[in-house]
Amino acid sequence: MDIRVWGRDGIDDNTIEQAERAARSPVVAGPLALMPDAHIGIGATIGSVIVTENAIIPAAVGVDIGCGMVAAETDLVASDLPDTLDPLVGIFGRAVPAGVGRGRDVTSGGRANQAVDAQARRWMEANPNPNGMDDALANRAYTQLGTLGSGNHFLEVCLDEEDRVWLVLHSGSRGVGNRLASEHIKLAKAQEQAVEDPDLAYFLDGTPEFRAYVQDMLWSQDYAAVNRGLMMTAAQGDFFEFVGKGQVVRSINCHHNFAVQEEHDGRLLWVTRKGAIRALRGDAGVIPGSMGTRSYIVEGLGEPLSYTSASHGAGRRMSRGQARRQLSQESLVEAMEGKAWNADAKSLLDEHPSAYKDIDAVMEAQKDLVTIQHTLRQVVNYKGL
Repeated sequence: MDIRVWGRDGIDDNTIEQAERAARSPVVAGPLALMPDAHIGIGATIGSVIVTENAIIPAAVGVDIGCGMVAAETDLVASDLPDTLDPLVGIFGRAVPAGVGRGRDVTSGGRANQAVDAQARRWMEANPNPNGMDDALANRAYTQLGTLGSGNHFLEVCLDEEDRVWLVLHSGSRGVGNRLASEHIKLAKAQEQAVEDPDLAYFLDGTPEFRAYVQDMLWSQDYAAVNRGLMMTAAQGDFFEFVGKGQVVRSINCHHNFAVQEEHDGRLLWVTRKGAIRALRGDAGVIPGSMGTRSYIVEGLGEPLSYTSASHGAGRRMSRGQARRQLSQESLVEAMEGKAWNADAKSLLDEHPSAYKDIDAVMEAQKDLVTIQHTLRQVVNYKGL
């Protein structure tokens, strides 16, 4: 089985080799599509689109099920903002809790917290996990609904090419998605299958394992979208209060780590986008760069060769360990000059812009997949620590 590659010059040979292994899986039903932000992942390449028929590879979806972006365009322009934006980092920190394993403090009170808490409780009650969860995991899912997480998850204030103000957020299904995914991946790997990499183990349609995984996966994807929506609602309220005015004109909420059934070439297939957005003709999408660089609001062109997909971001060119060894805290501070941010260069060194590919080169390589509607530049960056 072959692969289709966008932006080959920016993708290293090890990544290509990993993608080729996935493409040779007996359940892959068509050429694998590799986006220009592609880099090594666990089993499946990050930045790949994998189609399967009557089967699904849980590790290809990964452990952050439903990870994605939400962007909100406001009616504000740059001149509406205060001269100093630094207080927003602390304001966002209170409105949108972040950190490894951190949830909402449901006892803390406050109008914003109470509103998010009520919405989170209603969603959890209306959308019970189809396979059930123990009390500890269910409570974790509830308290983390409306929280950011860590790593490359963020909340930003951006300006577009006409100085209009946008809020942009990146997050996924938090601890519950990770736990559910990890359990299913473990079950898949325990099977005796002829796969080149244990992380390419799959479930076949018609089996109880397939049914249970798909139910948990779809539930986690819904959870992730609601999670982003709750955080954005909380952030918008505090942001507009800080500015003294403003409202949202439109919002875009899209996954870039998910699987869904779609028809391609006359066949109903499972399309797993492992670090890729859906880009049907007319689809609105969000493609972020890295800290200190540009992000893009795009519209899909519906390219069938990519299974109507496009990249999910800039993509890493260094592992987190490499970034910490090769890049300096001083250069990160320099890259973030003029922006309000967490200003913790030691903790955020692995998120250094130089650890990522050139987002403009990525966008140039996928001109046949999306058109750029807006180019965003950051003025505030709040990262999950």
